[in-house]
Amino acid sequence: MSIRAERVGSLIKEEIGTILTREYSGGEFGFITVTDVRMTPDLKIARVSFSVLGKADLRARAMKKLETEKPHIRGIVGSHLRLKFTPALQFFLDETQEHVERINTLIREIHKGDQKAPGDSEP
Repeated sequence: MSIRAERVGSLIKEEIGTILTREYSGGEFGFITVTDVRMTPDLKIARVSFSVLGKADLRARAMKKLETEKPHIRGIVGSHLRLKFTPALQFFLDETQEHVERINTLIREIHKGDQKAPGDSEP
């Protein structure tokens, strides 16, 4: 990705993060966080990755809400940033945190059996 695409992506990430925090975070959609924004080389499409703190049903509702509110969010981004073109937004659910939690749970389960009882001695 070019330096310009990285800069534009960073600006869009910050702006969308502010919009989501101000207008869409709450009990109904969980806590929504923008994790990454990747721009196409021509700066016409912004691929926005986000995570939602909460259960699977909250994540599904948040994704549905963001898809329906995409034109509104794009309009706000366009009015706040000085760009030749306001990029089209594509939202993707970032499930990295859920994968990390699952791996940590599996590691804890594996190591439960490693703890020795106080009276045990090594052979």
